[in-house]
Amino acid sequence: MTPLQTAFALMPVGYLLGAFPSASIVARIKGHDITKEGSGNPGASNVTRVLGWKLGLLVLIADIGKGAGAAAIGLAIDNHRGAYIVGFAAVLGHVFPVFRRFRGGRGVATAAGILLVIYPLLTLGLGVLWFAIARLTRKASIASLVLAFVFPISVSIAHPHIGDIVVSSALGLVVLLRHLGSLRRLLRGSEPDFRSAPDTHGESVGP
Repeated sequence: MTPLQTAFALMPVGYLLGAFPSASIVARIKGHDITKEGSGNPGASNVTRVLGWKLGLLVLIADIGKGAGAAAIGLAIDNHRGAYIVGFAAVLGHVFPVFRRFRGGRGVATAAGILLVIYPLLTLGLGVLWFAIARLTRKASIASLVLAFVFPISVSIAHPHIGDIVVSSALGLVVLLRHLGSLRRLLRGSEPDFRSAPDTHGESVGP
């Protein structure tokens, strides 16, 4: 098979990596069903909101790792094109996991994992931007919506290749579509704040 064909053949592997329920497992260990608390989203921001920043960080690293692992496999097979193909499958697995009736997270961290493999410095910059917006607005969804637009624009500037632009735009669109519920809540003023669970003294901890 050609490298391109091999990358497409490895998409199920990327999908299964993305479908690994890191947030649900971490929450379940602590006796919580993360899909029924906070925003109900099985992702790092909701774990932070419900269980604190340390567990939220653990889930964030795991979700980034899913995208990075899939992208690294694709990169070894077919450079950027392979990284995007297998990595995109991981994002789909995270967003539409077959093990959870296709109801998963929003794909921001997993998509960031792809970018981390291909553009590590750019990813660090976008990560700082996301954190700054989330801290300023106290809304993780606002930060994610901004990055859904900034992500493909940044890629088009850093590597103006049509393949990179198309795939990064598709990733941004997936993230945007997964945040439509958050956008509606933002317009109604009912979107929960991005803050971690209280500690034993009743004070907020974490970001």
